[in-house]
Amino acid sequence: MTPVLSVENLTRRFGGIVAVEGVSFDVRAGEILGLIGPNGSGKSTLFNCILGQIKPSSGTVRLDGEDVTGLKPSALNRRGVGRTFQLLQVFPQLTVRENLILAGQEHVGTMLSRLFGPRDAGLAEEAENMLRFFRLDRVAEAAAGSLSYGQQKLLDAAMAFMAGPRLVLLDEPAGGVNPTMLGDLAERLAAYNRERGATFVVIEHNMDFIMGLCHRVVVLAEGRILKEGSPEEVRSDPAVIEAYLGH
Repeated sequence: MTPVLSVENLTRRFGGIVAVEGVSFDVRAGEILGLIGPNGSGKSTLFNCILGQIKPSSGTVRLDGEDVTGLKPSALNRRGVGRTFQLLQVFPQLTVRENLILAGQEHVGTMLSRLFGPRDAGLAEEAENMLRFFRLDRVAEAAAGSLSYGQQKLLDAAMAFMAGPRLVLLDEPAGGVNPTMLGDLAERLAAYNRERGATFVVIEHNMDFIMGLCHRVVVLAEGRILKEGSPEEVRSDPAVIEAYLGH
């Protein structure tokens, strides 16, 4: 079966500095893949090369077997690639429900139909589903800016999934979230993967979060893959412990 995402021998240089060197891995349909590594290991550069925000120096990115190397984020988005950012992308003055509808509108119909069609662009039902699934229905009419940080992270994740993407890349979803809300976030992401067969890649520093959520983990160090395997294999690998877990 063709992987949802294939990264083949990806390299990115900045002058004389090699930030990512010869990285290759696949993401299978329905998989949660974790991407970890110490600071400066190349995780963010790799993510940005995959998502078209940085053009790789060499190598290939394929989506469902199609070469998408260097495509702009908007073009990847139209092909079913969603993402979250380290910094929240919610609109604080809009309600939680309005944020979800806005996140899905870009993928529904044409500009003309969005201008003259219903205000919810036909997304009210899916927004309601997302509100219930991510347990945000009680705050549906609240301004997003009034939510706790953990609730905003849940909303941010729900927004990324609103358009039913083929693949979602989550950039440090656990960052700054308190332990109670972190458990809720991990449980909802795992449930979304299990119930809807969603495929996603997660960059994260919180090792407990990654090890509890992901099916497989890729470890980067100095721009190269140090280890790839199950959470148990990665956690017990001496090279990983020395390069990352021991820091």
